[in-house]
Amino acid sequence: MKSELEIFKELIKYLQGLSCPIIVEGPRDVAALEAFGISNLHPLSKSLEAEAEEIASDNKEVVILSDLDPRGKRIYSVLSGLFTKMGVKVLNKPRELLFQTKLRQVEGLYHRVRRLEES
Repeated sequence: MKSELEIFKELIKYLQGLSCPIIVEGPRDVAALEAFGISNLHPLSKSLEAEAEEIASDNKEVVILSDLDPRGKRIYSVLSGLFTKMGVKVLNKPRELLFQTKLRQVEGLYHRVRRLEES
């Protein structure tokens, strides 16, 4: 069984290799991921429908990296349904990896990884 740190490292490496948009909830999530050199981040700033339409117009794949709390799960559910209807593939590996850890807020990723590396 992989350790939490190994799962986080796999997640980070996967996200670093993507060229499609990575949708996150806000600026703290952007900061946490940029600290690992992850780009293509798209923080939510409009209605979910408007965000999906804008992203779907230029992309065939997308990652929805919302938090694993009730609000984040709702965002994921709505966006996933919208993207599916628009023919955009939602890459779920990042969420699947996060669900294997205790982390529930994307913004905490940087500090959690650093703590694990120090222990």
